[in-house]
Amino acid sequence: MNVDKVSFYPFILDILSDISESRFVAIDLELSGVPTKQIRHQAGKPSLQDRYAETKEAAERYQILQIGVTCVQQDVENGKYVLRPYNFDLSPIIEERGLDVERIFSFQSGACEFLLKAGFDMARPYTHGVPYLSRDESREARKKHAKRQDKSAMADIQIKPTEVESLAFLERVRTQINEWIAKRAKNSAGDSVEIMAAGAETVAEDQPVPDLSRFERRLIHQLVRAEYPDFVTVSRHTCIQIVPFDKAREERIAAQRRRELEERINRQKGFRWIVEALLGGDLSKLDLREVAKSPVTGEAVFADMDEYRAQFNRASGLLRGNPRVLVGHNCFLDLVYVYRTFIGELPPTVVEFQQKLHALWPTIVDTKYMSTHNCGDINPVSSLEQIATQLSDQAEPKLELDKHHRAYEKEERFHEAGYDSYLTAQIAVRLSSKLEKAGAYIDADSQKTSGITNGMNELNLTNNDSAPRKTTGDTNPNTLNPTADGFTPSVVGAKWKRVGDPTVAGTQGVNDPFQYRPHDLRHHQEDPSLEQGFPGGMPLRGSDFWRVYGNKLRVFGTEEGVCVLDSGDAQDPGSEDEDGDGMLGEGQGGVEIECP
Repeated sequence: MNVDKVSFYPFILDILSDISESRFVAIDLELSGVPTKQIRHQAGKPSLQDRYAETKEAAERYQILQIGVTCVQQDVENGKYVLRPYNFDLSPIIEERGLDVERIFSFQSGACEFLLKAGFDMARPYTHGVPYLSRDESREARKKHAKRQDKSAMADIQIKPTEVESLAFLERVRTQINEWIAKRAKNSAGDSVEIMAAGAETVAEDQPVPDLSRFERRLIHQLVRAEYPDFVTVSRHTCIQIVPFDKAREERIAAQRRRELEERINRQKGFRWIVEALLGGDLSKLDLREVAKSPVTGEAVFADMDEYRAQFNRASGLLRGNPRVLVGHNCFLDLVYVYRTFIGELPPTVVEFQQKLHALWPTIVDTKYMSTHNCGDINPVSSLEQIATQLSDQAEPKLELDKHHRAYEKEERFHEAGYDSYLTAQIAVRLSSKLEKAGAYIDADSQKTSGITNGMNELNLTNNDSAPRKTTGDTNPNTLNPTADGFTPSVVGAKWKRVGDPTVAGTQGVNDPFQYRPHDLRHHQEDPSLEQGFPGGMPLRGSDFWRVYGNKLRVFGTEEGVCVLDSGDAQDPGSEDEDGDGMLGEGQGGVEIECP
């Protein structure tokens, strides 16, 4: 399903509901540029830190043009998985005025050539793209707003003795204010005085009144602020109005301006509402009035707000404090871009990035790593299309497209983010099920039954799903068999590693992603269906399977070959104010929020 800036808010409740009911969510990106391969003069492969530095530099320069999200719901009763793919174009333009947030974005010639060959409409992100605002940009908008409201922090214009016209203008304004104050003391003047441009009083009624220049307006504001502390200035269309200072009125005006700022920020957030849902973040500030619009025209429509609020409360209750399991294919680069686009500045080192990313999403699965877990020294051919094709004949578990998401049922759209996320979701379900049945580990001596053909470009999967699962005396059905057959799209004869990858440490104890329990998020609920499974389906959460394949991102071409996500000492992001607005956990969807 394609979602653009007009249909985004009308569809957002359905999208949030799909995410809240998902077993996992698969993502894929299309980018305006990717890291440029550097010519290395040193011997050996670059380190993971080197690769991260290159990717970080690219993510700070280029943008996400399109993002695909496929929600996978597990239907235990019918023994199947229901897939709901969405395709979003993202607009780099800040459409809401008054936020004072600027972006500099660029395109890479090679990336543009690739996208154009794939049929990508380069104008669509600008004409139809969904807006977004990162957490850092939200904080920046609030800081700049607060700075604008603090008049005492404004630098004064210094008038030199030689600037006679400016001095004469100030003297005229000062005289007019003093005369008004004197008359007001005698109850012979109104509660305000209007300072207009010179000659405005003599303009004929049928002629337009001249406006004050921006420079003149600044001089008036500065004069009143410096010499008349009991009065304040109010900007009007053709004049500056001066009124007595009223603390209660000024507080009401300031609160109203903050509310208006929050509304602009929340509208500009756009796709970040989806990211916050994936993070298990706070959705309470989503204005449900934006949902009551036509997905075709964007015009307001009649809607049952109670029904909207009930749907929103159910979805947000399931999401709050429960980050979704995130799945991607070869997704190290994608996750760096996602962090930079929707969270904020990237940390300087890959170790910090690993920790911060793991703190945001406790469980991330890379299907590239799943398909190449036991590969040897030669990098295997394992593209998204190849693996999806190899697994396409696998009958179990059953996959089904939702009736409202049938765009990809009979049409292949490679390099469209929504379609690629759909393929990633298929691979995650089928491959995890196949590996679980096989025992998950691969042994070099079992290649004769693994169904791997010779040659980098001739990948073949033996669809031996009916084979009984081997055991090693362990009665726990979730325990791995270290010598079982599995899936390895690689080259026969390579130097296979035995019993998994000994260079990659498993996640255990406090770092076990499947034991993650946020403690300080409100409305925290657990979906009991996520703990259930069915014969032939994906491995259960908490099983040894995910301890092997979870939180490991394949990064070929580096010394390490894999990026292991580990929380380390990173702070749990759920315990901090996500937007920097001082309103952690406050508000309710569809209700105006009183800003402190």
